[in-house]
Amino acid sequence: MMEKEKTRGIAILGSTGSIGTQALDVIREQSDVLHVEVLTAGRNADLLISQAIEFKPNAVVIAESSLREKVYDALSSLDIKVYSGAESLEQVVEMEGIDMVLTGLVGAAGLRPTLSAIRSGKHIALANKETMVVAGELVTAEAAKAGVLIHPVDSEHSAIYQCLAGEFGNPIPFRGFNESQLATVTKSQALKHPNWTMGAKITIDSASMMNKGLEVIEAKWLFDINVDQIEIIVHPQSIIHSIVQFEDGSMKAQMGLPDMKLPIQYALTYPRRLKNNFPRFNFLDYPELTFEQPDFKAFRNLQLAFTALQKGGNSPAILNAANEVAVARFLNDEIKFAELPSVVEHALAKVSFDFRPDLAGLIAADAEARAIASEY
Repeated sequence: MMEKEKTRGIAILGSTGSIGTQALDVIREQSDVLHVEVLTAGRNADLLISQAIEFKPNAVVIAESSLREKVYDALSSLDIKVYSGAESLEQVVEMEGIDMVLTGLVGAAGLRPTLSAIRSGKHIALANKETMVVAGELVTAEAAKAGVLIHPVDSEHSAIYQCLAGEFGNPIPFRGFNESQLATVTKSQALKHPNWTMGAKITIDSASMMNKGLEVIEAKWLFDINVDQIEIIVHPQSIIHSIVQFEDGSMKAQMGLPDMKLPIQYALTYPRRLKNNFPRFNFLDYPELTFEQPDFKAFRNLQLAFTALQKGGNSPAILNAANEVAVARFLNDEIKFAELPSVVEHALAKVSFDFRPDLAGLIAADAEARAIASEY
């Protein structure tokens, strides 16, 4: 028990997803410095139960309330608290034993629990880019007020973070496609990412380049920079994750194999670098690293994201909400791949603009954008 108290207590929001399961791989390997305090899932009760039996957290949350009894019964012989419902996510992150909250939830659902964790003084390992897209100004202000650090988990932002600490992307599946070729892309094609294994939503975002657009918005708030300081370069090999150029012209790049466990470990164990058994990069396996300009005309989502960021206010929140609806409809075979940006563009044109929204205003914009996008 004494050894556990010396380790860093981690709450994983979305432990059954891609980020969450990889985070547990990291904690499993670094159990002498990390332990699990809280695990949460949406509907995957079976995996949550097996994770809880292995890692024995203080508490678990199953967002789908109808599954609480199943989880409770399965864990009844263990000293694990079981909660359910979306509100429980906001409350559980306030528990005393938590040192850091990893937000691996998908979409805008990560905003409220992340804010709750920040306000209760927990450091954040941020894998939910939508939190910064929807409410970057509010989140960074709250973190500064609470003295909380936000450690980015996205490979690109982790790379920038590491370069800026002084030590201290994702490729495009349909790279080179023109507009007419993109019009014929199928769901099965879009879900096959060449270098990364991710959840369905982020995989489609990567295919449409909306993921890059969201990352641009996230970078603006994470690193307090202007949009004209951010440049996107297509790097098909996914070895260089980000480059920072300083005022004197010198540059730092963070390199490594496309494996999310590395940025996850860096965030969870910051500022230490701990030995692990992850695969090592060998330059001889990659004799050529290439770079290209992104095609803003073919991948309209990227331009829409830049436009939303430049307009400011609630525009990024509208962009994100409409995109979530569009991706869900594409995955449900209701719209074509090439129609994704049209849904987003329609919502940006129709939803009421608010230059200085508070949290309630952002939530209202999110709801209005979802309704308009769904009707389009």
